[in-house]
Amino acid sequence: MAKVHGAAIADLHAASATRTADVPGGDQDLVAMYVVRRGAWTLGGPPGYGDQTVSAGQFLVRHLGRLTAFETTAHLTAKFLVLPPGELKPLLGSRVITGPADSAEMRLLTALTDMIHTTVADLGPAGLAAAQGTLIELAKAVTKGRFDDVEPRLAPALTQAAKDLADRRLADRELSPAMLARELNVSVRTLHRAFAAVGEQVTTYIRHRRLHEARLALVAPSGRLSITELAAHWQFADGSHFTRAFKKHYGQTPTEYARSAGAASLSHPHPLGHGPAESA
Repeated sequence: MAKVHGAAIADLHAASATRTADVPGGDQDLVAMYVVRRGAWTLGGPPGYGDQTVSAGQFLVRHLGRLTAFETTAHLTAKFLVLPPGELKPLLGSRVITGPADSAEMRLLTALTDMIHTTVADLGPAGLAAAQGTLIELAKAVTKGRFDDVEPRLAPALTQAAKDLADRRLADRELSPAMLARELNVSVRTLHRAFAAVGEQVTTYIRHRRLHEARLALVAPSGRLSITELAAHWQFADGSHFTRAFKKHYGQTPTEYARSAGAASLSHPHPLGHGPAESA
């Protein structure tokens, strides 16, 4: 769990099913969000309402006036957020908002929570306040079903969500700033502006990630691809374009890099102390 001022984020992994009882006197005033990736989470409803189940691939957000019972299936993987009610309670009222966990707004929120988990220990008071403010802004976007693309605090989350999506689609011929913007439900201009705010460019990020994966493939122990095959797989125009981009980024051509990496691996002793010369 990561705590950010009045907010908290928990990543949950449950091997066995869980069931709780209502908590007598469990009065609360908070907004809770449940994002289920695997399994299901059934929540006790407020008086007069039935239970609500959040299935895999779905999210649910609601205001809680009191703690209620809940039940989870075995092998649950989920994210649970507790948020201060100030700006969110008026938006929600008595409504329960549900939707797909891979919606554009939820992708941004998930990217932000992952960033917070990795940096919260190093954040000072100003950083914690900014993180909470951004969490609330994105929770509002989820509640309203739209992203406020003029909110500058959201640029890091938007950038990270775009990078996460690009990393999953690196070999896709259609990968481009336009495709990322469409998937994240923002304009191309907004996406470029978000990357510029963190000192990067979308196309440069995609090219460098493709070059990185191609570099790993050059020294893979099994089934090395030719330069032409690597260029085609990572969507470079041809082998010449790939070679020029690789040399500009790494200072060597792909062939030179593969040769030097192979020589370096032969010069390192075997982990058990038996190098090639010794074992001969």
